[in-house]
Amino acid sequence: MAKTLIAFYSRRGENWVDGGVRFLPKGNNEVIVEKIKAQLPEADVFQIDTVKKYSDDYMVCIEEAKQELRAKARPELTAKVENMDQYDTIILGYPNWWGVPPMAVFTFLESYDFSGKKIVPFCSHEGSGLGGSIRQLKMAVPDANLTAGVAIHGAAASHCDREVNQIIAQAK
Repeated sequence: MAKTLIAFYSRRGENWVDGGVRFLPKGNNEVIVEKIKAQLPEADVFQIDTVKKYSDDYMVCIEEAKQELRAKARPELTAKVENMDQYDTIILGYPNWWGVPPMAVFTFLESYDFSGKKIVPFCSHEGSGLGGSIRQLKMAVPDANLTAGVAIHGAAASHCDREVNQIIAQAK
């Protein structure tokens, strides 16, 4: 029986939204995942999270994230997916940071064998769409079946039903 995992990285707290820093009680991808889960209740959910936390201050956080990107860091994650082999489809959500997913997403991808699995990426962004993230994901998981992906404007996360339907359609 085919199983789906929704794996995502999301940042709560201070975020860049519509041209300014704003406090979000839930990160944009967390909001989007709740919408996906409502339509795919049988899917399991895994939040990608790092042991070393980013600063609560948005401006400091982006500097920390830029340093990780420059170093091609692979930050340690707080948890692992048990029995990844049981999943045929992975819906993968992440913010688009400078055209690529956060380095923690690469830690996640490099921790498992995704050969033959379908990966349906989606990203939240504030104007850059998918950027170069699909190309970067293909390099990280060359033996996976990566779909086209869906970009969701972060400020529209609470009302992105059309995009959620596109994600679900790509997952089928």
